Amino acid sequence: MSTVPISAYLTLALVLFCIGLYGALTKRNTVIVLISIELMLNAGNINLVAFSKFGMMPSIDGQVFALFAIAVAAAEVAVGLAILIAIYRTRKTVNVDEFDALKH
Repeated sequence: MSTVPISAYLTLALVLFCIGLYGALTKRNTVIVLISIELMLNAGNINLVAFSKFGMMPSIDGQVFALFAIAVAAAEVAVGLAILIAIYRTRKTVNVDEFDALKH
């Protein structure tokens, strides 16, 4: 049975983080920005699990931290979508460029 080297996990996390960063910085749609932030958080979770498995003292600590990060990310998405729905009801748009002030 062959094992996947840690460099493969780190490369995957790097690619996911770069895609998420590109989407968060360049896209105008707020939903796409939220999805991009989730990609960046998942890249961090992959790193946590990889270092937990391949660290000097392999343990379950990284996986527990990844579960907590997933729970926080789920709460972040719920709050972000609630704010987005509230903004859409008042402004009738989801473009990031048009969110320059809290009151219109």
